[in-house]
Amino acid sequence: MTATPAADPTMDAITIAVTRGHEGETARARQELLAIWRDLGVLGDPLHRCTLAHYLADLNPDPAEALIWDVRALDAARALTDDRAGEHHAGLEVAGFYPSLHLNIADNLRRLGSFEAAAVQIGEAEDRVAALPPGSYGDMIRTAIRGVRDAITARDTTPRSSSPTVGGTEDD
Repeated sequence: MTATPAADPTMDAITIAVTRGHEGETARARQELLAIWRDLGVLGDPLHRCTLAHYLADLNPDPAEALIWDVRALDAARALTDDRAGEHHAGLEVAGFYPSLHLNIADNLRRLGSFEAAAVQIGEAEDRVAALPPGSYGDMIRTAIRGVRDAITARDTTPRSSSPTVGGTEDD
């Protein structure tokens, strides 16, 4: 029998806001996430900061703004422990966060035309793919890493069609 994770109102609020964003209410989702961020502060729970910053980046179509949030997510991950991650979801390990976090930073740098810096970050993502779980999530991240690597090589700044803010409904 596995233990049920403790109630986490902050993660619940983040999930509600992210769901709104995925349903097309991106401006409202960003406002709600920013309000949670203000309550957390820069020294708040690393799991909350990492999750929230990651989703704020995903909901921001401006690559410079998204980059700021992606760097915040990476910084928070560096302060996160496997024990804390496991409190949220049994078996969750911080190492599995890094491929996606570096991928996102690389993609924003690429969109900004900073190809050398993007190549360094995509290399970091590639170096960490072994930490990805098998299955659809891991496959999705591996595919995205290859796509961003190809775009960096081609010096292409076009947003990827699979980017969370591309092709969705923007309400602001």
